Amino acid sequence: MSGEGDVCWLCARPLGRRTEWHHPVPKSRGGRETVPLHPICHRAIHASLSNAQLAKMGADSAALLAVEDVGRFVRWVSGKPPDFHAPTRTRK
Repeated sequence: MSGEGDVCWLCARPLGRRTEWHHPVPKSRGGRETVPLHPICHRAIHASLSNAQLAKMGADSAALLAVEDVGRFVRWVSGKPPDFHAPTRTRK
């Protein structure tokens, strides 16, 4: 588990009341490590990337931020409060 339990692994905002634990390398691909995320950030990752894509990136949050949809989402959510929630768009 990450030692940075007070901030979101993806957007680096403080965590709110709810924290979800994400496997950067999906469990189905042998991943064991988990990192803390806001629920909305967790959903944005899975709406934008397949498990195969996530497995290739590993635990590199910078690689995720380089994905256009994920980077755009993080820029959008950066000014929101920790417990902010909105419907997550799925990939086209």
